[in-house]
Amino acid sequence: MRRRQFIAGLGSAVAWPVVARAQQPAMPVIGYLNIQSADNYKFVTVPFLQSLKENGYVEGQNVAIVYRWAENQPDRLPALAADLVRRRVAVIVAPGIVATLAAKAATTTIPIVFYTGGDPVASGLVASLNRPGGNLTGSAILSTELVPKRLQLLRELIPDAVLFGALGNVSPDVQAAARALGLQLIVADAENDSELEMAFATFSQRQARGVMVPNGPFYNRSMNQLAALAARHALPAIFPYREFALAGGLMSYGSSFAYTARQLGIYTARILNGEKPADLPVDRATKIELIINLKTAKALALTVPPSLLAIADEVIE
Repeated sequence: MRRRQFIAGLGSAVAWPVVARAQQPAMPVIGYLNIQSADNYKFVTVPFLQSLKENGYVEGQNVAIVYRWAENQPDRLPALAADLVRRRVAVIVAPGIVATLAAKAATTTIPIVFYTGGDPVASGLVASLNRPGGNLTGSAILSTELVPKRLQLLRELIPDAVLFGALGNVSPDVQAAARALGLQLIVADAENDSELEMAFATFSQRQARGVMVPNGPFYNRSMNQLAALAARHALPAIFPYREFALAGGLMSYGSSFAYTARQLGIYTARILNGEKPADLPVDRATKIELIINLKTAKALALTVPPSLLAIADEVIE
């Protein structure tokens, strides 16, 4: 072989890996939009990443994730959502109604996977649960529908009670359920730590016998503080998700963040595999669990009735 031919052949051999690398498909990018902070939301992020992995996508190996945290400042969400759109991410994951609405306002083409504790049809997120249409789908958690049942469970725990505290905005249906049980509610909303302290102080001063805690971004990220305040004021409390009981809350009745996070991972993987959000029915998180923390009950010097223990899905001892 002539020297010139040899050099030309060598050049082609060297160039081939470069060409092969250039032809490899680009790694898909997920945009993750959240109203909270990374440290406060690991209870959702960790199971979401695990679900992605179980469905074929591992962060840093075959999928990239761009995280955008609003650090509990809702007014930052529109700009963060717009940034993800400019980056042309393959899909936006938006846990919670506030982040979902910001993502929806930012794009009508990029798929969005959400979860919400409200009605996604009434919120204008999707056309229907079975056929979402548009570019959004996700998971709807039973939340507000379960509040009367939580009130009933709290009453069963403390049958001689006539006065309970209720955080958040209480609907007419919940007020009616309270009246039907012969109960009165002291209602107090809180949007920051100091207001939460004041609310529990009010419940204690007015001699409430227990407290209902609702679903909501602020309350969800304040799990540990809520458990500590309930213990300090010796107030039995019922919460919306399993993770609250794991954090030291007395009881929870509802779904779990882990379940909804796994659903986010499943739908995100399906969209990355080519499915359209318009064709993916909104998942209804209908698995409802009663969790009782007996360690907390003991600390409150409270005896949990056998009737409640008998129907509990999990008892923490």
